Amino acid sequence: MAKFPEPPPAAQLAVIPPAHHVLPAGTRCWRIYFRGGPYATAWNALRGYGPTTARFDHHLPRPRAQARQVLYLAETALTCFAEVFQGTRAIDRRRDDPWLACLELVRAVSLLDLTGSWPTRAGASMAINSGPRPRARRWSQAIYAAYPAVEGLYYASSLDANRPAVVLHDRAASALPSRPTFHRALADPTLTAAIVRAARRFNYVAI
Repeated sequence: MAKFPEPPPAAQLAVIPPAHHVLPAGTRCWRIYFRGGPYATAWNALRGYGPTTARFDHHLPRPRAQARQVLYLAETALTCFAEVFQGTRAIDRRRDDPWLACLELVRAVSLLDLTGSWPTRAGASMAINSGPRPRARRWSQAIYAAYPAVEGLYYASSLDANRPAVVLHDRAASALPSRPTFHRALADPTLTAAIVRAARRFNYVAI
């Protein structure tokens, strides 16, 4: 099994130079979010409640509303479908009113690159992208404390052939645009072909 220990203390981690991955201004990122249901949100809203079961929540322990916030994104819409609907393996176009949004960053964002050699240098491995989530969250907490200039994480989606995914921290809030470049409900007929394609790719069911 790939090495994936507990993270070192933040002060010890800070001695290891971070591996930066910079998303330049104008980079397009995608997300699927829900406008209805118990966790309704907006296309550009960072989530302050946490930690949840999401892999890289850097919130402090004991779930509650916090100043620490996250926004999970991907470089392609297909990766969003894989990540968001992994629990049921069914792309439900209507339940809780899911929407697909694309946004362009208005400034450059500096992320810690978890897709290269940094995890190994820090004493972990690529298992940080796919290993136990509670431990990954503890790494995320340590990273946030160790590197004040890091605005989020650049990681490999274990559900979509290690394609790039992004989690922005609250430090990156000013990089979000005022309007999305693409914004449609999954129930919109124009997205049917894309949804069917995603379902076939991941062996999910389209509902």
